[in-house]
Amino acid sequence: MADNTAKPRTSKPRAAKAASATSATTSNTSPRSEARSRFNAALEEAKAGAAALKTEATGRATTYADDARAKSEDWAAEARVKAAELAAEGKNKAGEALVSLSRVVEENAPAIDEKLGQKYGDYARNASRSLSDTASTLQGKSVEDLGEDAREYVRQNPGKSVGIAVLAGYIISRIFRR
Repeated sequence: MADNTAKPRTSKPRAAKAASATSATTSNTSPRSEARSRFNAALEEAKAGAAALKTEATGRATTYADDARAKSEDWAAEARVKAAELAAEGKNKAGEALVSLSRVVEENAPAIDEKLGQKYGDYARNASRSLSDTASTLQGKSVEDLGEDAREYVRQNPGKSVGIAVLAGYIISRIFRR
């Protein structure tokens, strides 16, 4: 059975407790205040560390952004040069193709005269001259001049320009579909 007898208290008298509480408060070295001060110090150190990390991260991000910007500018410059070279090469090949087509049409004009008549042979010769003139114009202009001519045509004929773009897109999509 359980012993229900009262045990004597072995605690300090109330006056002693009050004296020790006052001495702890006055000396400010109680475990709670020491823990609080250590916690505050650790918190301040963590804040300082976070600020230092933020500064370092910002510096690195700025450095990486500057490097990326410089590389993109280099790549853009290289791309512009390459695009200009390809455009000039394409312009020259188109001019050569028009000259070749003009020669073929001119060479076949006498055969068209014989088979279809003089009237259709003259159409072929006119088409050949027109192709030859277009080739000369194409080869005589720079890529920038051709671009400006195209912009001017679009400004003057927006409806036709949209129609041509749609037709070209359709043809290109049909070519690449296969």
